[in-house]
Amino acid sequence: MSVFTPVSPDEARALLARYTLGELEGLEGIAQGVENTNYFLDTTTGHYVLTLFEKIPREDLPFYVGLMHHLAEHDIRCPAPMELQGGGFLTEVAGKPAVIVTRLPGVPHLSPTPEQCRTVGRILADIHEAGLEYDAGLANWRGQAWREAFAQKVAPRLSAAEAELLAAENRYQALHDDTVLPQGVIHGDLFRDNVLWDEEGEGGVIDFYFACDDVLLYDVAIAVNDWCADPLATLDPERTEAFLAGYDAHRPLTDLERELWPVMLRRAALRTWLGRLEYNHFPVAAEMTIPKDHAFSRRLLEHHIVHARPLDAAGD
Repeated sequence: MSVFTPVSPDEARALLARYTLGELEGLEGIAQGVENTNYFLDTTTGHYVLTLFEKIPREDLPFYVGLMHHLAEHDIRCPAPMELQGGGFLTEVAGKPAVIVTRLPGVPHLSPTPEQCRTVGRILADIHEAGLEYDAGLANWRGQAWREAFAQKVAPRLSAAEAELLAAENRYQALHDDTVLPQGVIHGDLFRDNVLWDEEGEGGVIDFYFACDDVLLYDVAIAVNDWCADPLATLDPERTEAFLAGYDAHRPLTDLERELWPVMLRRAALRTWLGRLEYNHFPVAAEMTIPKDHAFSRRLLEHHIVHARPLDAAGD
């Protein structure tokens, strides 16, 4: 959520004329993140977030915006898109497609407790359950084809050992058939900075712009790799157990999901490592941005290759 496209107060006022959200009171760029331009947008009627889409194909935007609307209608605490006066949610600012959504209260907790991990596990299960009723679909553009192609692209910028690790892990992942696992709409990016906690301890989920159709367990692994990792790039057992218990209580994992848990942990670490290599080696110019630590994701992948184990059967 860096600022790639500056938006002036006058442009924001012109934008607000298309809505019934009141008059502009404040406009502030958000530095966190790497994909879209985001501003805090305050008006006389409330607090919102303005997002300008920098890379996402326009034809895919209705999926993301519609998903947030669907989840909000199903009592998931997430940003709700604001409707334009003429209908619809998507508009244009500074030549970029844009949307205004509600701003959730709260702040991220970057050192989560086991109980917070349990709560996020429950929230993710609720997202997966609600997503089953969402009637739109979108393939994961960061799936196997992207992982393999980008690994080849970035390899010349890496050490020989890192390039071989990428190639070997892609070969390993290609051996496993996704179709045997439950699929549906995933968040795809449920990291600690994408959950905001309010004063009552309720968590709300933001940044759905990596959402897509994929393996549900993969989404769990992406989140666990962030919420439950310790500074040594291993998983904290207590937080991991709490997260999985919170998830399993709302959407019980199948025996096959439990068996293939190590595969998904490795796939999630690989995807995150590749994404962070992209942001560091092929950056997009922005006024405000915060780089990501790609070496940590590599160490986590290496840990999973050696130590990841299937989950115990339910009730064991």
